[in-house]
Amino acid sequence: MRALALFSGGLDSALAMKLIIDQNIEVIAVHIDMGFGGTNDKKEYLQNLCDQIGAKLEILDLRKEFLDEVLFTPVHGYGKNFNPCIDCHGFMFRYTSKLLEKYNANFMISGEVLGQRPMSQKKESLDIVQKLSGQEDLVLRPLSAKLLSPTKPELEGWVDREKLLDINGRNRQTQLRMARRIGLKGFDEPAGGCLLTMPDTSARIRDFIEHDKMDVDDIDIVKFGRHLRLPDGAKLVIGRNEADNLSLETVKSQKFYRAKIKDAIGPFNMLSQNASEADKALATKLIITYGKTEDEKIYTVDFGEFEMQGVKFQTKEVAAKYFILQSS
Repeated sequence: MRALALFSGGLDSALAMKLIIDQNIEVIAVHIDMGFGGTNDKKEYLQNLCDQIGAKLEILDLRKEFLDEVLFTPVHGYGKNFNPCIDCHGFMFRYTSKLLEKYNANFMISGEVLGQRPMSQKKESLDIVQKLSGQEDLVLRPLSAKLLSPTKPELEGWVDREKLLDINGRNRQTQLRMARRIGLKGFDEPAGGCLLTMPDTSARIRDFIEHDKMDVDDIDIVKFGRHLRLPDGAKLVIGRNEADNLSLETVKSQKFYRAKIKDAIGPFNMLSQNASEADKALATKLIITYGKTEDEKIYTVDFGEFEMQGVKFQTKEVAAKYFILQSS
């Protein structure tokens, strides 16, 4: 007997896998990369959790499919921000179900908990997700199974329903006690969800698609730095710290110039390639302003294909009216 698990990397999904593994069922943890799970590479972290509980790890890059099929056209709408949670969960199950034959697996599991999330984990939402999976009778939620209708794995005796749980709501004390009991270490503390649930990421996406089409290589643009929209429509991204700078340097999008101050220490920056001359000049001054620069001294900013000179603004407050979010 073998199961495929939707594995976000969170505590709930890890414990759901452990409950099934403890019934002598092999589990393959399927982590689906949709681009918005976080700002760090999680492979080492995911592998560590899988090693602790005895699951194999499979990572699927479905960023393009997520953009094309879900993010901008969710049938069941968005949550508070740009998070199409119901359609997203259905999408993950649907693509995982396509692997059942490949791995000769019998059913699928997830760490979803009844009542934990206001949009996607209500009873009716869980039912919708099951239907969206394309394999409705093969979806099992071990952490809340006793509060839900029995599924085929339980009815057929593949899984002992009595060894599953009846967790309900947002309180995670049961999960934390279980983690301590099995000695699980190094897991992330429960958080508010993926980046799409965050107001800043949501605002950046909305701004991006108002001016351009978002492609896979553009996903990382919205995850790092200060985001500014300049008067003639160009986007300027200014790194906030060393981690931001390093991450922005790895962005592959071809829609942006990559810029740094030549003669001073400063952030890594990205500017829309369709920027007007006025926006280029403004971007130059803003970039210099956020560097370790002196008043009234002329500096050169290298945009890769061209260079521009300018002086810093007297205060960073000049930038405030261009921020995508005023709190930036």
